[in-house]
Amino acid sequence: MPARRTSTKGFKRTDSLLSAKIRQASESRGFAQSRLLTQWAEIAGQDVSSISRPVEVSYGRGGMGATLTLLTTGANAPILEMQKEQLRAKVNSVYGYNAIARVRITQTAATGFAEGQVAFDAKPKTRREPPSDPVTRQRAMDTVGPVANESLRDALARLGENILNKTKR
Repeated sequence: MPARRTSTKGFKRTDSLLSAKIRQASESRGFAQSRLLTQWAEIAGQDVSSISRPVEVSYGRGGMGATLTLLTTGANAPILEMQKEQLRAKVNSVYGYNAIARVRITQTAATGFAEGQVAFDAKPKTRREPPSDPVTRQRAMDTVGPVANESLRDALARLGENILNKTKR
């Protein structure tokens, strides 16, 4: 049987390049499962993830169960305090066994302290438009003029304008 040919042409997948570094960084904070950090909203639920963030997993001297530390604001700490057992169960389902024995709540100020400010909601993605030059825009529009589909023509014109702007720099 002939050897299987790869279609990657020498390129590697991004996750194969970054997974070791991500694992090393997350394990330094005690997170054996980096999924706890990256998918906190799916694990804890939208209502809990909007008011809290996992900070650390610490292991005691005896090694019997770990402590998950969550960061929240002072006003939301009592809400999380009441949900600690449910959170512990959800997190342990990610690990597949009872890795987390305790959940500890740490509070920070929403405003007022320079180091203590934390934003729990994900920042919305903003699209940055390059500065527009009328000559470059017209040149790109002239190039894609024969394209019949209007939305495709506009997309190609924006792409061409970005390429022309980049080559100017």
